[in-house]
Amino acid sequence: MSPAGVESTLSTFTASDGDNLAVQDWQLPEGVRPRAQMLLVHGLGEHAGRYDTVARVLNGWGFAVRGYDQYGHGDSDGTRGGLPHPNRLLDDLADLIESARIRQPGMPIVLLGHSMGGLIAASFVARTLLAVDGLVLCSPVLATRLSPVQKLLMAVVPRVAPNLTVGSGLAADYLSHDSRVVQAYRTDPRVHDRISGRLARFISDEGHLVRMRAPSWKVQTLLMFAGDDRLVDTTGTRAFASGAPPQFVTTRCFESHYHELFNELDAEPVYRCLRQWLDARF
Repeated sequence: MSPAGVESTLSTFTASDGDNLAVQDWQLPEGVRPRAQMLLVHGLGEHAGRYDTVARVLNGWGFAVRGYDQYGHGDSDGTRGGLPHPNRLLDDLADLIESARIRQPGMPIVLLGHSMGGLIAASFVARTLLAVDGLVLCSPVLATRLSPVQKLLMAVVPRVAPNLTVGSGLAADYLSHDSRVVQAYRTDPRVHDRISGRLARFISDEGHLVRMRAPSWKVQTLLMFAGDDRLVDTTGTRAFASGAPPQFVTTRCFESHYHELFNELDAEPVYRCLRQWLDARF
């Protein structure tokens, strides 16, 4: 866990378009130089505060950690589950990375993205928007299961009513085998279940882009996913893994786990896998 006495701090980051994003920092004690800066990118409907345990473990390993509530999530500005334009979430990540480079020049930056956050981090790398030094993907959404009717709606709704939000349909019971995690998620006032047509289209399109660009991957990446994931279509994850060069992408499947690997009852092997990968590179 993190060193005694180190607490997270909350602040507000103003994005390039003027909207405010809630930011949470888990820094090391003054005078201790971090091995790298880890930037957490959370999933659909949640917020950075749900990663407190992960961040404190990373602190204990010598990493500084910053998380932020994405646009339309947590304590950040924006309609819950909305997306004002397709590149909004990628632009925000670019702003946070540029800020990190200014705050800590020369320090490696590693993105850690979960679920939709994993998709955003992977899309950011696939598009080579800014250089990063490492990428950790945890249960990323790289494919979506759509019925014929849903495919039709996906084609029509983003054009006709892009800002209309509906329930995401996420089944919280399958987040983790730990009932305490599920209950905390359900009662968390900063969690929401909304998604707009434009955001749904973004998720579908970017997953396809990431899979198509897998063969040209050049960033050191750890891909971890759940073998019993009932919230994400892992065929996209497996397709990316099979297409990516193994010298850049390390893949690990945790066969009996649900979607939130770090919040599972048996999370120890997940943390061990992450630490081994980080130790070998930073």
